[in-house]
Amino acid sequence: MSTETQAQYQFIDKIIQHHVGENTEVKDLEFFYGGNFNLAVRVQLKNADEYFIKWNQGDHQGLFDAEAKNLDLIGKTSSISVPSVMGTGTMEEKEYLMMECIPSGEKAANYWVDFGEKLALLHKNTSESGHGLDYTNFIGAAPQINTWNQDGIAFFIEHRLRNQLARAIYDRKIDAELEAKFETLFEKLPSLLPNEKSALIHGDLWSGNAMTNPQGLITLVDPACYYGFREAELAFTTMFGGFDESFYEAYHANFPIEKGFHERIPLYNLYPLLVHVNLFGEGYLPAVKKIVDSY
Repeated sequence: MSTETQAQYQFIDKIIQHHVGENTEVKDLEFFYGGNFNLAVRVQLKNADEYFIKWNQGDHQGLFDAEAKNLDLIGKTSSISVPSVMGTGTMEEKEYLMMECIPSGEKAANYWVDFGEKLALLHKNTSESGHGLDYTNFIGAAPQINTWNQDGIAFFIEHRLRNQLARAIYDRKIDAELEAKFETLFEKLPSLLPNEKSALIHGDLWSGNAMTNPQGLITLVDPACYYGFREAELAFTTMFGGFDESFYEAYHANFPIEKGFHERIPLYNLYPLLVHVNLFGEGYLPAVKKIVDSY
């Protein structure tokens, strides 16, 4: 065993002992690389308990603390399954998050219908404070500002689109011509989007964050939640191929959306597309330009 690997094992053992107790013995470790963290590991103890731990080297300070809050917020609604948080903290100058490990299962026959019903139930949670959240969190590695606003469209413009637009302009990924087109679009948005009351949304809902648990049903991971437009959540699900049609039918049957939603999808998806421009590069700009030019 290399010195680096031995140090990682010792680091993981310290976290486990801190949150579970000293009478623990690791049976198996499986490391994962990539994502928005430097490293992650699935830990199985001799008593068969399993945990998932991820940590970074000091980048994106506060990311894991915010993720823990996100998971707790969704979990407390008792509407849809998320992993239980064991704890967060800093160990050896590395921030970490330790949570319940959810083993993967095969999709049950009613997986998509159950998923749509449960997401509708989650979205029925609202806030008297309007749109936003009590803390800043992250979508991927991008900070997500959640300053409260009673006006949902104003929140969407200022703390979703304009925030990411400003970063892209600063990094010279978006020119003055496209910036001007965005400003024109911002003036039109109040007449293009329904200004619904806020809904608690996962915020980063694509297939990669939708697990199939051992019961064959949905467990959500990596939330970027806030109280916002539930249509934005449904639009996000279409970003990378979309979900099964029965998911959308079940959702609509439990929490109907206004007519014309499909025409509004590109507007909502400007936000995740801008996030991708800022995090992953200008390859996503043509999709952004196509949407903005159409309005």
